[in-house]
Amino acid sequence: MKVLIIEDEKPAARRLQRMLERHGVAVDQMLHSVAESVEWFLNNEHPDLIFLDIQLSDGLSFEIFDEVTIKSAIIFTTAYDEYALQAFKLNSIDYLLKPIDEDELKVSVDKYKTFQPKGRDVQFNFEDIKKLLENPVAREYKKRFTTKIGQHIKMIPVDEIECFYSENKGTYAHTTAGRDFLLDTTLEQLEEELAPETFFRISRKYYINIHAIKDIISYTNSRLQLKLNSYDEQEVIVARERVKDFKLWLDR
Repeated sequence: MKVLIIEDEKPAARRLQRMLERHGVAVDQMLHSVAESVEWFLNNEHPDLIFLDIQLSDGLSFEIFDEVTIKSAIIFTTAYDEYALQAFKLNSIDYLLKPIDEDELKVSVDKYKTFQPKGRDVQFNFEDIKKLLENPVAREYKKRFTTKIGQHIKMIPVDEIECFYSENKGTYAHTTAGRDFLLDTTLEQLEEELAPETFFRISRKYYINIHAIKDIISYTNSRLQLKLNSYDEQEVIVARERVKDFKLWLDR
């Protein structure tokens, strides 16, 4: 099986390559831009499977399809939120949400091996996906959460939450008052419920409120460490594969 990775962030591309190799999948080529990819496809035999980042350094990866007819299966990798990804689900297009989970990666590869016929031209209509990514429809996000304390139910306004974090298979909200509350949800569910301009998932453990960030410090292995206004129980680290998207989020 010939595999190609198109990802503009080289550390993320190398991480994906290592995960694939651990599952017996060799990566034949890695590309990093729309222009480089178009040139490569015009001059090389197309692979069986492509892992394709949506947002590349010189534009949306969909622009590749405007120039070249791709004859490969595609699994998209993306940091876009769950709402935008509804268009992928409606079109039955496979995708992996960053940071990529190795178990989810294995499921996608196994699905490809089981169901994907070889030699079939890929014909996707990306118009509705592009519209959602470029002009997202306004939607309502959660304004409060509830938690049970003894016989009482407490309401926690979202703007009073500095961060959400997972610990011992539970999901907690840490408030500006310095208190932690166990919630009946998961970080994955929060992806659909939190306003993306205010909250960002920096790792598999943390969702951070932008208004709670007190300081940002360079950390080992090209990562970032965050200091929050009141949460200081553990180090809050932006995963290396999320650093680029985190910086873009800060600069909106």
